[in-house]
Amino acid sequence: MKPIGKLHILTDVQLQSRYPHTELTRLALAGGADTIQLRQKTGSTREMIKVAQEMKRLCGESGIVFVVNDRIDVALASGADGVHLGQDDFPIPLARKLLGEESIIGGSAGTLEEARKCLSEGADYVGFGPVYPTASKEDAGPVSGLGLLRKVVETVPLPVIAIGGVDEENTHEVMEAGAHGIAVISAVCCQENPEQATRALYQVIWEGSSGGEDA
Repeated sequence: MKPIGKLHILTDVQLQSRYPHTELTRLALAGGADTIQLRQKTGSTREMIKVAQEMKRLCGESGIVFVVNDRIDVALASGADGVHLGQDDFPIPLARKLLGEESIIGGSAGTLEEARKCLSEGADYVGFGPVYPTASKEDAGPVSGLGLLRKVVETVPLPVIAIGGVDEENTHEVMEAGAHGIAVISAVCCQENPEQATRALYQVIWEGSSGGEDA
């Protein structure tokens, strides 16, 4: 089984400018993140590859999964462990052909139908949301809520990662709803101390899990 983590930290330098991607990676790793995702929508591809290669190195040293959001080319060039793809991004089946069976491919879903589509196309996990209102993604779509999250968990036999407005205050109820884990942007990147913010989320996740077994 592929190592699908429970605490996915998406690095972002548009919502905040104090910390570059690499520093956010270091801080999140120190705080206990088990998956790091590079999220950058604009800018030089060459620079993005350079940043991704350094992030991959940092994650590799810690034995942590490194994923690139959207960009198959950057994932390939940096040797990333996988990609996360939205409904309008690169098709999951084609990504699988390019990246191979060993790569981790996540798919975004905001409805039960989209989650089923991720499953049928061969995704390894579903990033589902927004569970709560969020300002981190302009195209996040309508709020799904905990009820629909539970339905997706019950219906789709893949790890479901809750995203969208997830923070320290509501992580416990998200996990109780059956989510495999959470993915956050502003709850870590936009905090005064990203390492401490990551650690707080880690504690909520593992305090509520049975036996503290590895993801």
